[in-house]
Amino acid sequence: MPDKTEYTQNDLHKLWWLFLALVLCGLVYLLSPILTPFLLAAVIAYICNPLVSWLSEHKIPRTFGVVMVMLMFIGLVIALILVMVPLFEKEASRLIEKLPHYIEIIKNQIVPWFESQFGINFQPDMSILKAGISAHWQSAGGVAAKILPSLTSGGMVVVEFFVNLLLVPVVLFYLLRDWNFILKQIDTMIPRYWHKSISILARETDQILAEFLRGQLSVILIMSICYISGLWIVGLEFALPIGLIAGILVFVPYLGMIVGLTLATFAAFMQFQGWSGVIPVWIVFAIGQLLEGMVITPWLVGERIGLHPVMVIFALLAFGQLFGFFGILLALPVSAVILVWLRYIQRSYLESNLYRL
Repeated sequence: MPDKTEYTQNDLHKLWWLFLALVLCGLVYLLSPILTPFLLAAVIAYICNPLVSWLSEHKIPRTFGVVMVMLMFIGLVIALILVMVPLFEKEASRLIEKLPHYIEIIKNQIVPWFESQFGINFQPDMSILKAGISAHWQSAGGVAAKILPSLTSGGMVVVEFFVNLLLVPVVLFYLLRDWNFILKQIDTMIPRYWHKSISILARETDQILAEFLRGQLSVILIMSICYISGLWIVGLEFALPIGLIAGILVFVPYLGMIVGLTLATFAAFMQFQGWSGVIPVWIVFAIGQLLEGMVITPWLVGERIGLHPVMVIFALLAFGQLFGFFGILLALPVSAVILVWLRYIQRSYLESNLYRL
């Protein structure tokens, strides 16, 4: 029979932490419009901190090491943008140039097939659509010219975006510079009664996050290369953008394969005008799915995170609603952390007097 005083104290501790958790959740909800750059900076700081700590251990002042790492990171991002944007603009230009040809295929092959199969009388005026697309694209002068008017029409959105973008490196600098000090301050604020449990949770969370973030980034990189290479080998014209989309979306179970396969099938059918060119594309995605599901993800990410596909979809929608685009990027790592804490809460509840009553 447990001591009544001990039981009451334990319950008070649990109720206090439950109240604190609810207050924090409420603050996150109320402050969600301004939290995006802080959360993004925190994730980047967590990824970059081991490199800053390594430089600090090798007699490089931490502030100077932070500046070096940030310059490397910003340089890498700029290099990727300078490489990828022209490539995507080139692919977009090729797509627009081929649209009239694709429209003719739809009119002469796909529409008659639908009419014969479903008895639908569908006669769209393709000439007007083709002329409109060609004239609009020629007058636009490229992708940038099409994007700029839409950006100027939403001036406040653009200003908010750039303010958040400029805020990220500022927050990142201070987080990286004061990382160890922040951790010590948090450690001193933890009640000694809970210190041991929270320390164990923190180590487990750190292990899960490190395994997930670095592993998932590696999976995305490898699968992007696999899909691009495979589609290029089978001769698909738009192998680069389709392979990149399929590779980046692998962090959502089956979404990368479904979206990539749909786009690649459509592109292959338009390019080869028959199923003989589509089948090799299907083989590429079948091999990619097998490699990703049976070899690459278990090897690099492992099975320890245990996020169910339904939870993944819910997390993406919830964080996207709260924090926008960056919320989608943060959804899975944050969900992995929440999962660790929920498992601990479950274990504590099953071992508690409340459960045994």
